[in-house]
Amino acid sequence: MLPPEEPIVANAARPKKRVLIVGAGFAGIAAARALKRADVEILLVDRRNHHIFQPLLYQVATAVLSPSEIAAPIRQLEAKQKNLSVLLAEVRGINLGARTVDAICPEIGSRKLEYDFLVIATGMRPSYFGHDEFARFAPGLKSLNDAETIRTKILSAFELAESTDDPKERARQMTFVLVGGGPTGVELAASIAQLVTVTLRDNFRKIDPAKSRILLLDGGDRILPTFAESLSRKAAKRLTKLGVEVSTGVKVEKVDDQGVIAAGARISSATVLWTAGVSASPVVKMLGTTTDRAGRAFVGSFMDVPEAPNVFVAGDAATMTQDGHPVPGVAQAAIQQGRFVGRVIANRIKGRKDGRPFRYRNKGNMAVVGKNFAILEAGRLRSSGFLTWVVWAALHVLALPQLQNRFRVQTQWFWSYLSGQRSSRLISEGPRSSGS
Repeated sequence: MLPPEEPIVANAARPKKRVLIVGAGFAGIAAARALKRADVEILLVDRRNHHIFQPLLYQVATAVLSPSEIAAPIRQLEAKQKNLSVLLAEVRGINLGARTVDAICPEIGSRKLEYDFLVIATGMRPSYFGHDEFARFAPGLKSLNDAETIRTKILSAFELAESTDDPKERARQMTFVLVGGGPTGVELAASIAQLVTVTLRDNFRKIDPAKSRILLLDGGDRILPTFAESLSRKAAKRLTKLGVEVSTGVKVEKVDDQGVIAAGARISSATVLWTAGVSASPVVKMLGTTTDRAGRAFVGSFMDVPEAPNVFVAGDAATMTQDGHPVPGVAQAAIQQGRFVGRVIANRIKGRKDGRPFRYRNKGNMAVVGKNFAILEAGRLRSSGFLTWVVWAALHVLALPQLQNRFRVQTQWFWSYLSGQRSSRLISEGPRSSGS
């Protein structure tokens, strides 16, 4: 006897489309939020459990702020967005044909994640231009771990300078070399300069931190090449006033445990920081699409990958040209791209047309050069000085991910401004030796 047939349900719910977002930076989170009201299941995958407000990472590296003040847990998004789940995992492979992603979860093992739409927003990492051996001696600044490593190197240098009786070693410990004159290098150099002249001024008996040597090296003809030349000159002048030695047209040939060799000359330094170049995450290569020299994926006008339908790349992992110029790898561009991708996916799910192609709206670029001085370029508007610095501070406080971040950063900045002190002068402890 045949089993009775199941009744046909006319309004049987179809399974929801699955959107897999790899990377919880500015672009990834913007894409997820843009899909908040869409009828989809979103899985946000990242190897970290937190989102970092990258523009203030240098302040963690120089002890102005603590890591928790510029970071927010990704999992908190689940409470605010019902169609979103978070997975702590690292992507190891992508199969475009099967529409699956292979990921490794800590202590759990491999997982195969299926998707209908895939968004790669994995950001950038430091690039040593083919000299990866430099990384051992010159950390970059892309994560909280990087920032804490740099903070430890800077603060430890003064402790070692205080404890040694060798004048050459003392001078080496109190020499700081930054390789790369982009915004990160400029902001980091200025912050170190004010650390040594204000915060640490009366903290030592044998050394005077203000006598430290801070060098900013760049292979180009000027620092801050993405800004107008007039602003670049003002920033260089401000750095010089703070005590930073700015050298352009200088290429670093070697980095080791004793310092650097630049333009054929040895510079002895115990603290070398790499702020020069960046390259895309290796996840981008797993797509098998065309990339530029930095490993970023060339995307179409809708931020999609030409070879794969419904696969998108956004933020620093993508490269595209607008009006003859590349879209800059800055936070505002990543946020705009993430939102755009989210809207495109929402339209496709509803069967609608994609609409207009992506177009980046430049709201202006800013860089801060120490206390009371910042530069701004927005279209034809170019400004610098104290008022620009006030605008910079206000915008950055408002852009922080959580209300508690805004309150804590604002409070710490106010205290630091009045007292010159910094909140997180902590040297990370290494493993204990036996018997200690």
